[in-house]
Parts: sequence; C-alpha cells; structure tokens
Amino acid sequence: MSSRTLLLVPTGHRVGLTSICLGLARALDRMGLRVAFAKPIAQGAREGDVDRSSEIVRALLGLQPPVPISLARAAELLSDGEDQRLMEEIVALISPLERSADVVIVEGLVPVETLMYSVRVNRLMAEALGADMVLVGAPHSDDPKELIDALEIVARGYQEKGARIEGCVVNKARAAPSRPSVAPSALIAGGLSKQEFSNLAASRREFEDAGLDLPIVGLVPFDPLIAAPRVSDVARFLDAKVLRAGQSDTRRVTNIRIGAMTPHNLARFIEPGTLILTPGDRDDVIMACALASLSGIPMAGIVLTGGIEPSAAVLELGRRAFESGLPLLMVEDHTGATSNRLSAAEWEISSADIERASAVLDTVANHMDVKWLARLGSETREPRLSPPAFRYRLLEEARAELQRIVLPEGDEPRTITAAAICQERQIAHCILLGEPERIAHVAADQGVRLPPEVEIIRPSEMHTTYVQRLVEMRKHKGMTEDTAHTELQDNVMLGTMMLALDEVDGLVSGAVHTTANTVRPALQLIKTAPEARLVSSVFFMCLPEQVLVYGDCAINPDPNAEELADIAIQSAESAAAFGITPRVAMISYSTGESGAGADIDKVRNATAIAKKRRPDLVLDGPLQYDAAVQPEVARSKAPGSAVAGRATVLVFPDLNTGNTTYKAVQRSARVVSIGPMLQGLNKPVNDLSRGALVEDIIYTIALTAVQARRRKTGGKV
Repeated sequence: MSSRTLLLVPTGHRVGLTSICLGLARALDRMGLRVAFAKPIAQGAREGDVDRSSEIVRALLGLQPPVPISLARAAELLSDGEDQRLMEEIVALISPLERSADVVIVEGLVPVETLMYSVRVNRLMAEALGADMVLVGAPHSDDPKELIDALEIVARGYQEKGARIEGCVVNKARAAPSRPSVAPSALIAGGLSKQEFSNLAASRREFEDAGLDLPIVGLVPFDPLIAAPRVSDVARFLDAKVLRAGQSDTRRVTNIRIGAMTPHNLARFIEPGTLILTPGDRDDVIMACALASLSGIPMAGIVLTGGIEPSAAVLELGRRAFESGLPLLMVEDHTGATSNRLSAAEWEISSADIERASAVLDTVANHMDVKWLARLGSETREPRLSPPAFRYRLLEEARAELQRIVLPEGDEPRTITAAAICQERQIAHCILLGEPERIAHVAADQGVRLPPEVEIIRPSEMHTTYVQRLVEMRKHKGMTEDTAHTELQDNVMLGTMMLALDEVDGLVSGAVHTTANTVRPALQLIKTAPEARLVSSVFFMCLPEQVLVYGDCAINPDPNAEELADIAIQSAESAAAFGITPRVAMISYSTGESGAGADIDKVRNATAIAKKRRPDLVLDGPLQYDAAVQPEVARSKAPGSAVAGRATVLVFPDLNTGNTTYKAVQRSARVVSIGPMLQGLNKPVNDLSRGALVEDIIYTIALTAVQARRRKTGGKV
C-alpha cells in the first residue's frame, strides 16, 4: 500500500489549523497507523526560531518532523519566479517521510496580510506532493451558512485547479458547554457532557441541512477550558513585569474582567479562572482579590495597569494570598488598551504547555470521523507522480552514485552552465570536450564559475588514442585509419568512442548538433540492446499536475505497425522504470472504430500487435489526444476504456505528429520536458533539442546518469 499524503489548509484566519493537524496525527496514531508530520514552510516564528508545530509533534507524538524551509527563503524563490524550485525543495522534505509512514500529514500555509500568496502555495504543494486536501474552518458567527459559504468557495477554488478534496473539519463548533464553574487548573480532554454531545450532533445536522456538500470528517467543539492560556502565557504576551509569580504556570485564564467597581459590586464577578485588570492604585480591588483567593476561589490572577506598582504595605497585606499561588502582574499600558490587546489575542498552543497541548490533541482526536480514519488506513490508491516529485527522485537517484557523463559540445554556453550546476549539486561528474581556453572564456562571459572537478578534455590530444580502436570496430564497414582520423574530428564521435570503451558512463549532446549527428555514432558503436528491435525515444513531459510520457518524438519518422508496437512497449517500460504507472494510449486523429484509412489502420494494427506481445500492459487505441487525457471526453468517446481519460503514456503515430505536439505543449504550457531519452541502445546516449534551456540539459544529464547507474546494477531503463 502506498502512503497517503493529506494537506490540511485553512479557510481563513484563526481556525486552529495546527491543532487540527496534530490532533489528526494523534487519532491516526491511536489506530496503529504509522504517521508522519511536516510543516514545509515555517510560519509565525522569527528567523532561526524552532517551528512551534514541529516542537509539539516532537514533545507529544515522538515524531521527528523535518526542519521547515524559512518563510524568507520561500518568498525569495516565489518572487524570482522559481515556484517549481520551491516545490522540489518541499518534495525533498516530504519524500523521506512517505517511505516510512502510512499517512503523512502536511500543514499548509495560513493566510495573513503579509502572505497573500498562501492559497497559491497550498495549491502548488498539493500538486507537487500528490496530496489530498482537507479544509479546516471555524464558525465566526451563529449562522452556519457563513462557514458553509467559506468552505465551498475555498473548495471550488482548489478543485478548479484539479485538487482532490477529501472533506472538511469544522473546528470550534458550538456545543453549548454546561460545565460547572470549576478551577481550570487541570484539563480533562474530551469530557463533554451528554447534553454537549447532543448539541454537537445537532450542530452537525445544522451544517448538513444548510446544504454543505463537503463530507465533514471532523467536528471539534469549542471548549473554553482547553482554549485557556496560562497566566505565564499572558505575562509573556503583555511583556508584563511579574511582581508575584505565584502559580502562573498552572493557573489558566477562562475569563477577563475589568476591576473598575467597588469591591462590593466586583465580588460577584470573581470566579475560578478570572483574570482581573485594574489600575495599579486600586488598593481596594487588589485586597478584594486577595481575600477571594484566600477564601478558596482559584481566580487566575491580577494585572495592574498604568505602570503603577502597589505600596509595600499593600503587598504585605496580600502576602498570604500571593504565597498561596495568586499571580500579580504589572503593565505600562492603561486598562482599556490592555483589555483590547487581550481580547484580540489568539492563544496558540505551545510546546512548553504540555498539559494544554495534550488536551487539545485529545479533544481533536476524539472528534474525528472514525470511519474516515479507518478508510485512510485501509484504502489503496495509485500514487500520482507530480513533476516536482519526479524531478526530485530523478536527481536523488543520480546523486546516489556519481556517473561520468561526457558532453561533446563542451564550449556551448548552456552546456557549460549545466555542467557547472550538475557538478555543484553532485548530480553527475561532467566531462566537457573542447579547447580549455575557449571553455574558460565562454564560462567567464556567462558569469559561470566552473568547479575544478569538471573535467575538460582537449579533443586534439585524444584523436590518435582512438584511431586504431575505431578501425577495429568498423573495419567490416571499410573503415581506414585516414577515415577514422577524420571521423574522430567530430566531438560526438569522440565522446561516443569514450562511451563504447567504458571510459565514461553516458553521453548527452544535441544543443547544437542535429539528432542524426548524435544518434548515428551511437548506432554505429554502441548498437541496439539485444532485446530491442529498434531505437526510439521518449520525453518526460512535466505538466502542472503530473508527468506524462510522450513517444516517439525524436527518432523514427514514419514507423510501420510493428515498429509502432515496439515503441509503445519500450515507452511503457521506460515509464514504469521511472515510477509512472503505464497506461498507454495509441494516438490518432480518430477514436475507436469511428474512422477509417491507412493512417488509422496502422495505429489500430499496432495496438493489436502490442496487446498480443504484452497482454499485461494497459493499452488502448486508436484514441484522440483529448479522449486519452480528459475524463469527461473519454466518457463520451471511449466509454469502458481502461486507458481513455487516464493515459500516462502517449504514443504518436509518426515523428511529424509527435515532435509537433511535444513542442507545442512545452512552449505553450511552459512545461519542462526532460529528454528525449533514447530507448533500445546498449548504453545511455541522449539527445537534446537545439532549443533546450539550461534546466532541460541538467535534467537530461540526470536522466542519463540514472540510466547508466541502472545499467550497471541490472535495473531496467
């Protein structure tokens, strides 16, 4: 069973996102599932501070979440247009967790005034991680329709971009607590009365009756007892001077009163958990609170305002109350300003407040939908490989064992830049063929610092080394020493000789050479693999939501039905080798039996041949492109097809169609296309488009390195 990744995102401010994330983790942990947690981007902490969510997870759940990316780093990448680079870094954080967990819980970004891009980042994270989304909302009024509207507006915004919404959690739901007024010094999570549970069930029905379409996977009541901060938390928030600490770390604030009345009138408002705000010169109020405390009422404490400290005589009169635990604080602000600050405060749970944090997690866990939790643990789902995940895995596998990749176009500016980056990131050990002086000059013009590990080989010093070997390899074709010397003037031939003799592990060319220039030496010296009938190619098209495989868009101009079947099988194997579940669509301008003609007959025959050779493959054709990839079109044009609407491998009928389609998609949709990766050769040789960007070259080098590594270990490529 593949792991499930859940991305929890808020519908607005102050919905208790962290509490729901961690409570869900506790609920799943109780069920015996392996749970992992991550907050990919730090939020609400100063640079260098430990992330609060991660601290609580370590303290209460024993998990070791990864260190999040700083908000400054995320903002820098986004402002530079490096969205996908940020997603790759996030995938790098989450991927190790997926290997050891049944469910990975990811905490999304909360929208704040200084973070207007949070919704976009949450959507990108869902795509990159292949995550299902859970919306978290909280009512801010007695009208359930207000929250329902917020939930459904947010859900539509995400679903329009292809996100999968699992359901929603309603936090801080009305349960009309009927607890007696008791000292909130010890928290009991989930201790709602029968009446409160009844009210909570009514609240659920209220949401459903009001027309909420989303499944409610959790309905968590508002409980003032577990929402109560400690007096020490209030002191830190107000930056108060602590005159008498008392039991500041255990007494909790459940209500706040302003002590402006005479003691006689104030007395009826002094209850367990009450924090009194009063000017520092109100000795009468201070003494009334001290007497109430000594009489057995465990009020939270006193905050003296206006920067007025009581006299020593007053403090002495109240000494027994303070010694018995009554906290006494002082602030510089006046009473009204202090009251306003406290009213606007959001008391987030803290890893230092273990009692409250544990109670919050238990309360959330107790109110999650048990059937939904069980389904998370038992449901198998085909993983969807997102572009950032694909690129991350590709680079990680390339880094696992550095391969020597020769780049015949060693003085080409994009190639030099890509080689420097690959070496710095330890993606491959790059070898540039070219005059060292020329390469150094081009690198300087590009502002590129070539790492010393990048190997530069002067071709003129290598020609004679390979002349005799080339003659031996091609003498059956009439190769002479003079012809061999001429052939080796071509850097692609020189690099291919190095590969043929196992002096390098792979070759990448094509930034300035044609495909024929790159492939011809490979066919002459490397030759096709024993099991291959022909050499073909695929592109890994990194579309916004998933990676699709296109073949053949670079090599075979007009394959016949037998060859097209081979291309389909090779492309399916390449997809599977790189973690993409192959569902092969044989593309044509007509779907099913609706058309006739030689071109359609070729695709129809190729489909039949491929199915006969590989009955295990999920393959169908002919299919039009829209029927292959769009579920709604597939339902009308190809009902019942196991491929239509879900294709991951698209095989084009000829080079004209394939090359045109890949370039149109690449440029119009602005996607990264990795490849072409050549299929069917004995050793990895890969071609580049002459319009390739530096990024394209980097990933093609990585792809070649992975092919080389798998060839050595006996894995399929």
